[in-house]
Amino acid sequence: MSLKHEEDDDCSISKPIEHGLSTPPTVSGSTNMRLPSHKKRKNRSEAWNHFIQLEPKSDKRAQCKYCDILIRYEKGTTSMRNHVLRCPNNPNKEVNKRQKVSASSTTDGNINSLSYGRFDQELCQEELLKMFVEAELPFRFVEHVAFRRYLNALQPRFKIPSRHTLSQNIVTLWNARKVHLKNFLSQHCQRVCLTTDTWTSPQNQSYMCLTAHFIDNDWNLYKKILNFRQVISHTGEAIAKFVESCLHEWGLSRVLTLTVDYATSNDTRIQHLKQRLLSWNNLVLKGEYIHMRSCAHILSLIVSSGLKEINKYVLRIRAAVKYIRSSPSRFMKFKECVGKQNIEHKGHICLDVETRWDSTYLMLDAAFKHKKAFDEFGFHDTEYANELGKGIGLPSYEDWGYVESILPFLSIFYEATLRISGTSYVTSNMYMLEVFGIWNGINHLLKSNGTSSATYKMAEKMKKNM
Repeated sequence: MSLKHEEDDDCSISKPIEHGLSTPPTVSGSTNMRLPSHKKRKNRSEAWNHFIQLEPKSDKRAQCKYCDILIRYEKGTTSMRNHVLRCPNNPNKEVNKRQKVSASSTTDGNINSLSYGRFDQELCQEELLKMFVEAELPFRFVEHVAFRRYLNALQPRFKIPSRHTLSQNIVTLWNARKVHLKNFLSQHCQRVCLTTDTWTSPQNQSYMCLTAHFIDNDWNLYKKILNFRQVISHTGEAIAKFVESCLHEWGLSRVLTLTVDYATSNDTRIQHLKQRLLSWNNLVLKGEYIHMRSCAHILSLIVSSGLKEINKYVLRIRAAVKYIRSSPSRFMKFKECVGKQNIEHKGHICLDVETRWDSTYLMLDAAFKHKKAFDEFGFHDTEYANELGKGIGLPSYEDWGYVESILPFLSIFYEATLRISGTSYVTSNMYMLEVFGIWNGINHLLKSNGTSSATYKMAEKMKKNM
């Protein structure tokens, strides 16, 4: 939980001190030199982030924001800082104890000495594990000479683990976090909505991920990945048994929905799992609405079907982008062409993944903004026209004109996919609004007089698949 610090207004505004003298004081030895007007200095101590200065200020008392106790600060804020470290209501009490650092400064502002608090081997060990997990670093990196030299310079007393010890400690940390999450689910999760997906890696190995979305007792939305495992089979029965074992492992039985891709093979999986959940007698309305289809995947199928109708226009632009991005020297030459054409777009052209329509949209959008650079590039690279001419040819003015006409239409799908693919907010309430917006966009394209035959076929096929 983040803690917001508030500063008292009187502490943050400096006011001149009134001396009560008829004439300003002078410096000895100079009757013309006057002392500069003095101003109250800001309360610079970090202790004021945890205290509220009370009125009247002459009383020299401050109130703790966590326990409301009153502390006097006549001789400084030391007593206030000490109270923050031991205050029972301070949410950051343990962190402050471990990370307490005091510095003494010279007259010119440079720090000449540092005194650190108690060294905590366990805390450093845990933070090291988190770093390797969050940064996805290889375990062998902990044994690198440069990394060990750096840690020794920071804290010579820290015992650097080996890569085998590191891997074992990460598993231990995972088990501890799993127990903590399991207890949290048992206390705060009444109904859980599951999302599952399977795919095959380039090494021809199948994996499956199971994600849980739920609302706790305080109405906060949570998303937790429960399992990420390798699966042997993609059959409906095998996937259903996998989900069932995960639910048993986490102690979850009250399932509200299960969201999967819009594929016929998933119907069999849902039926197997539904029968099992019915035996637990924990389904709502006997599981009539347990099967939820991913709306983002449905939109992807609709757009992909429409893009097949304009594939000939996309192929030439994709080939041109692929040629330029296949060599660092070609890409550098292309950026020089971008500079010559004074193209202000900061992004670069990117190659798409043919099975992902959103990447195709981003490729077309970036390429269209650099279309003048493509023409300029043809004058500086003779192989560009020769190599592409042997195949499907260079992007033509017709291709660029067609891309310009469909980009606003495809952006409707792209922005809708971004909005309904969020994980940190509820998206079901936006689904129908996005569907209506896409439906109106397709109808507008079909009724437009300037719509080309290829664009009309694309929109017609999208409307049929909706």
